[in-house]
Amino acid sequence: MSYSALMAHAGFLLAGTSSPGTNPPGTTGATTASTAAEDDNGGSAVGAIVQLGILLLIPVGMYFLMIRPQRRRMREQQSLQKELGIGDEIVTNSGIYGFITGFENDDRVWVEIDDDVQIRVARAAIQGKTDTSTPATESTDRTTSS
Repeated sequence: MSYSALMAHAGFLLAGTSSPGTNPPGTTGATTASTAAEDDNGGSAVGAIVQLGILLLIPVGMYFLMIRPQRRRMREQQSLQKELGIGDEIVTNSGIYGFITGFENDDRVWVEIDDDVQIRVARAAIQGKTDTSTPATESTDRTTSS
């Protein structure tokens, strides 16, 4: 058998039909719609297991990429708000910087934003403490001498 005849025979075997000239009596070499449907439904069990595995891995991946980091950030924010003390320099969600001067109930904080200017903010509105370890540089005088 020549190479081309062997490849043609292999192609027919992979397609699910018999080789040319060896069809059972009363049949054609073409695949009918019913046998094609049987081939699709009777696929390997490995393919079905792989598809099921992928469907199960998607929610697991979403948990580790989205839900778990969000919960960690929420725990960090709650612990930060619990450990606030008088004199801490903070920044609010709206960008207001100030020093904590007192607490009112469990959900409100008094913040001094300027000399003798205090505002009352919700504890949940505090974004975080500011870094006070580095000394602030004094602003330069904006007037120019001529």
